[in-house]
Amino acid sequence: MTENKRILCDVFKTRKKDEMYLYVEKKEGFSRVPDELMDMFGKPELAMTLLLTPDKNLGRADAEKVLSDLDEKGFYLQMPPAKEPYMLDLFCRKDDE
Repeated sequence: MTENKRILCDVFKTRKKDEMYLYVEKKEGFSRVPDELMDMFGKPELAMTLLLTPDKNLGRADAEKVLSDLDEKGFYLQMPPAKEPYMLDLFCRKDDE
């Protein structure tokens, strides 16, 4: 269980995909992150370091899930949120009728 777990965690962003973040334990770094994921992620840029606890409020991730993945896999990959259909209308121009 992760209820009393506390991990010092580094969160990295990438220039390859907006709003994608890679969480790793500070003490382990990228040692358990698969090479394929690192290739896809690109050059990591440190976004923040935080003390992660199960009750930590994270913007777009569940802290318990992050802790669980860090324990089991050695990393947590936060993907960008899905674009809402109405948002696509703001950026896609329809042909004039």
